[in-house]
Parts: sequence; structure tokens; C-alpha cells
Amino acid sequence: MFKRRNVSVLVYLLILPIFLAVGFGGGVLVDHFLITPTIASASSQNQASNLDLFNQAYQTVEKNYVAISTINQTQLEYGAISGMVNALGDTGHSRFLTPQEVQQENNFTTGSFQGIGAEVSTNSAGQVVIVAPIDGSPAQKAGLKPGDIILKVNGTNVTGMSLSDVVGMVLGPAGTQVTLTIQDPTSGATKNVTITRADITVQNVTWIMLPGTTIADIRIAGFSQGVTDDLRNALQQIQAQGATGIILDLRNNPGGLLSEAIGVASQFLGSGNVLLVKDAQGNEQAIAVQTGGLALTTPMVVLINQGTASASEIVAGALQDAKRATLVGETTFGTGTVLNAFPLSDGSEVLLATEEWLTPSGRVIWHKGITPDVVVSLAGNVMPFVPEAGKGMTAAQLQSSQDMQLLKGVKLLSQGAK
Repeated sequence: MFKRRNVSVLVYLLILPIFLAVGFGGGVLVDHFLITPTIASASSQNQASNLDLFNQAYQTVEKNYVAISTINQTQLEYGAISGMVNALGDTGHSRFLTPQEVQQENNFTTGSFQGIGAEVSTNSAGQVVIVAPIDGSPAQKAGLKPGDIILKVNGTNVTGMSLSDVVGMVLGPAGTQVTLTIQDPTSGATKNVTITRADITVQNVTWIMLPGTTIADIRIAGFSQGVTDDLRNALQQIQAQGATGIILDLRNNPGGLLSEAIGVASQFLGSGNVLLVKDAQGNEQAIAVQTGGLALTTPMVVLINQGTASASEIVAGALQDAKRATLVGETTFGTGTVLNAFPLSDGSEVLLATEEWLTPSGRVIWHKGITPDVVVSLAGNVMPFVPEAGKGMTAAQLQSSQDMQLLKGVKLLSQGAK
């Protein structure tokens, strides 16, 4: 049975795992394959044949590889499991996690970890790319953006390396440095970026009353545990200050827990569904809006971009289908499956996409993304506005901001108030 439902797009967080080494005697995968039970059915006979094939390959490697002393059994087992899951073709989503990587995922859902603070995945060319930097993280401060390609780590070319190997090279304790060679996906230009790793506590919900307006800008950085409660607290304060409009900023939000996505969307929807979940047999289940939302009628704009993924796409799609908000920005990442975690005996896990989610009207998001109602792009060198940056800002400074997506949201809400 699975132990959680996670709709995060991120394959790995660039954070330091608590466990620095893995060791267990015998292993799960190889022992299972070397001690095959008696086979009765035809399908079981086929499976036995496949297991024999694996045994042949394993024994061939063990007996003949010239540097077998440099490879431990755990590496071979994990490599075999990873290859099996990767063969499913659900690139960047279904995956095998070592015990260290399980801890990384858990750290993300609790919102506290060490590292450079970026989520990464692989693109269709097999390159490691930045999905989104975390708000306030060293990665964000260093100017890393969604879509940036990691070519080298500390001068070592990582082209062709597995994602887990690249992440292992980037990881390190707080206070240490790592140098990444980054390629801009649009221009092809490269640059070296040296980043100091740090202790990171994610503040997932931040907000500010935009200067010169009665519009509240609410930024949700991720859907970790407790985000719905944090949003409700923010909405209570915003309403006390007399906000007449809300900009919900989901840009560069990589996702997180499905339960939090439902809770967040329900703060703005009075009825209907948040999403549809389709299982492997094609059956669809509607997930209803939860009652008790705090901001059911306040005019809204939602900001999205290519770093908006998974749980944040659920929220954006639900609000768009209900015509509850105008979506401004760029087409989202396009994550469309729900991950279930299947624990293995040594603390590792297989994360499998067992369900596909759709918007309430039945729109497919997987590999397509959510298209905004109003398309507005940002220049490549412009970082999205965050509430922390707005402290002490004047109305004139806000209007001179280069964040054209935010300014379009302000304009739409201001026009609606007239």
C-alpha cells in the first residue's frame, strides 16, 4: 500500500540528505532474483525467464567487469530498479528513490532542509534542468531560472550522467560552495555560477498589500504540509486590511501535497470540484471543493509560468474552469499524474504514477500544461516579484517594475474595480 499521495513535479531537491551512506546486507532485488520460487502458470514462466535473463546479466558483470571492486552490490541493485522504473517512460515523474532521496522528499513536504534550494528534472534530451528555484534560496539569489540547463558541476561535464549522479555532485553541507555551469535554454549562452549552500526553511505563503493599491499579492512557493492553514491566516489578515482584489502568484511553484492543493483551491471556490482523478482503468472520480473557504468572491488574478507545476496546476486549472480568476503569464509545466509511494524494505521507495488528474471540466494537463487567459512573458533577465522585495517600495517603484505579469494583474483588477 502507498503511504502518501504526492503530486510534486520535482524529481530531486538539491538538498543535503540526512543519511550520507547506505548499507544493507544481501539486498532486496538481487536476492529475490537469485532465489526464484517454483513457477506454475505460463505468465509466471515468462516472468521466471526474464528473471533468469537478469541473473545472467548480473553474473556476467560480476565475473567479468574489469573494475568490479569499485562497484558495490547496492549500486547494482539500485541501478537495476531505476532502469526498470525509467523504462516506463514517465520521464521526470515516476522514479526510484534511494533512502537519502526519500529523506529529501520528506524534507520538502516539511519545508526545512540544506542545499542550494532548487528543484530539478530531466528534459527530453536527457539534460538536467532547473524546474524552479525556491523562494529566498541560494539558487534564486544566484539568478537560476526555470529551464536553465546544468552542463557542468565543479568543472565536470555532466552530460549523459543520470539525474541522481548529478544531484549527488551538487549536494553538500551548508556553508560549502558548488560551481554550476549553466546554459540558457533560449539563447544557448553559458555562464558559471558559484553558489554557497545553506540551511533553508521554506516560507511557503507570503503576502503584501501592493503599494498604492488595495490589492493583496499572495505568493505560494510550494504545497508543503500546512500551506492551507498558512493561507487561511494570510487571508484573514488581508481581509482585515480591506483588500479589494487578490493576485495569487503560483509562478515557479513545483507542487507538493495533493491535500494542500485541494485545501488551497477551496479557499476561493464555494462549490464544484477541484479536479478529476482518472485511474488506470479510465474511471474518473471527482474531488469536491471543501466547504468553509475564506475568499469566495474577492476578484482574483492568478500568475503562472513554466515553473508552475503539479499541485499548483491543479489550483490554477480549478480556478480557471470555474471562471473564478483570470490566469496571467505563460503556459505551465504540464504535470498530470499523481504519485503514490511504495516503500521498499531498506527505506528506499518506488514512486509510481498510478492516477492521472484532469481539471474539473476534463481538460488534460499532462504534457500540455495550463494555458493562461492573458499571455504575458517576462524578459529572460527579469526575476518575478516576491512579497519580501516589496517591503518599503513606493507606488511609483512598483509601476516601474519589470515584472510585467504582476503589473498586468494589477491593471486587470484595477479596471474591474472601476
